[in-house]
Amino acid sequence: MYCIKRNTVLASCIMRKGTPHIAALGRSLTMLEAVVADGGRSSTSALARQLGIPVATAHRQVTSLVAEGYLAPSGGGHIAGSRLLSLLQHLDERQILANVAAPVLHKLAVETRSIVQMGTFENDMVTYRIKTGQGAAGLFTRVGMQLEAYCTGIGKVLLAHLPHAECDRYLSTGPFVALTTKTITDSAMLAGDLATIRQRGFAVDDEEMQDGLVCMAVPLRTRDDRVIAAISVSQDARSSRLIAPDHLLPMLRRAASTIEAVAFS
Repeated sequence: MYCIKRNTVLASCIMRKGTPHIAALGRSLTMLEAVVADGGRSSTSALARQLGIPVATAHRQVTSLVAEGYLAPSGGGHIAGSRLLSLLQHLDERQILANVAAPVLHKLAVETRSIVQMGTFENDMVTYRIKTGQGAAGLFTRVGMQLEAYCTGIGKVLLAHLPHAECDRYLSTGPFVALTTKTITDSAMLAGDLATIRQRGFAVDDEEMQDGLVCMAVPLRTRDDRVIAAISVSQDARSSRLIAPDHLLPMLRRAASTIEAVAFS
């Protein structure tokens, strides 16, 4: 009876501290990460010494990971196995980023009382992956929709950070269709606008996509400084609640930094 009561108390204490993690699993994942990063150059014993774990333990971990298909022997070391490679094929870097970004952008939408979106660049078009905020249902964009890049804040950020050869190829497809009287349709003028965006780190759509709609956008960067997506705040240009650019830009940049810290840490 004493043992049962004591175990109940211990279990209760553990649960109050949160769900316990499995230490052995954590150590095995650390080894998996080390082996994959090493690329098969080092032996298991060498990696064990680098990580400061017993060599026998490291060999048991690697043997188990090979048996499960997560690693494969290669020369004197190991590389990613078929099961790990198959798993990676199911990962969409952009969609993972959208999952991380969603709560941050919902919060930004509440703070700005505006429509907040995230988009990525595929096949010369912007793919909208997040849309949230007050009035979102009334805006013509929708998640999964693709729109032209040259006339939107998100699109211009993504164009501005393409490799130069890809950007030049895109610009060579102009002149572009005017959607409003403010749409930039000339390739040379658009090239100048993109150069400015690269330099200052944000883009503005000043009623270029739709009359009465203004937008500011900033990039989302990976750890190796690739621009993988962009986020934006869209506002009614005639609204009395219009947030001035010098106030809106820091809000956007804080949101971008938060997303990057979580997604690419």
